[in-house]
Amino acid sequence: MNLVLMLKAILLGVVEGITEFLPISSTGHMILVNEFIKLSENQKFVTAFEVIIQLGAILSVIVYFWNKLWPFSGDKEEQKEKWILWSKVMVAVLPAVVLGLKFDDFIEEKLFNSIVVSIALIFYGVVLIIIENIHKSKKEFKVNSLNKLTYKTALIIGFFQCLAMVPGTSRSASTIIGGILLGLNRAIAAEFSFFLAIPTMFGATLLKIVKVGISFSNTEWILIGIAFLVSFIVALVVIKLFMSYIKKKDFKIFGYYRIVLGIIVLIILR
Repeated sequence: MNLVLMLKAILLGVVEGITEFLPISSTGHMILVNEFIKLSENQKFVTAFEVIIQLGAILSVIVYFWNKLWPFSGDKEEQKEKWILWSKVMVAVLPAVVLGLKFDDFIEEKLFNSIVVSIALIFYGVVLIIIENIHKSKKEFKVNSLNKLTYKTALIIGFFQCLAMVPGTSRSASTIIGGILLGLNRAIAAEFSFFLAIPTMFGATLLKIVKVGISFSNTEWILIGIAFLVSFIVALVVIKLFMSYIKKKDFKIFGYYRIVLGIIVLIILR
């Protein structure tokens, strides 16, 4: 096993773990980082690598929120609430399923490049800051618990998630922005975004595997395994820190980060 390849896989796993649930675009960061370190010339492997290691980050959500998500624990009332929550998540994932199947090839062919990522980073960074400025004095929110989230609101958040099909947008950013605009407080918007990521990313992974296959070398599978484990561990830490952060502060810092990163990349690519 080439040590340099292992270090590249670890780096990409760290990047995935940090960025998957922050509103800064994990896909965008993976594209940008791979642009500079070049994990492999085998594009099918790189595509599968980037998608499969996201499952490591998604697994961290399941572990961290296990008590809220596992529908067979607790008394009958708690179990009922969890099944209702899952039904809302499945309603919210429907737009991504329909639009993802229809436009996946076009998006991958036309939009997966550093220029698109940079522009999306900057644009939604500005949007994030504007929304936070509008809502900075807001003390009351219509939805302060997942129980108050309606199916209609869940579906609309699902449409917001589809904005993240453009790399650099951020699935987390689009769903959190949508949630806040629809009256969810930051913590609930973030939690629902995390839960929505579970079926969304499992579906995206399955779609990519069907398209590119799994015929990789032992070395390539080892690299995927290393990055998968790293992304799981890092994401678990990030989720804990992020949930503590948003209870006290807003998302503007992420908006500024997106803008600065997008501008830097555009300058480098000139």
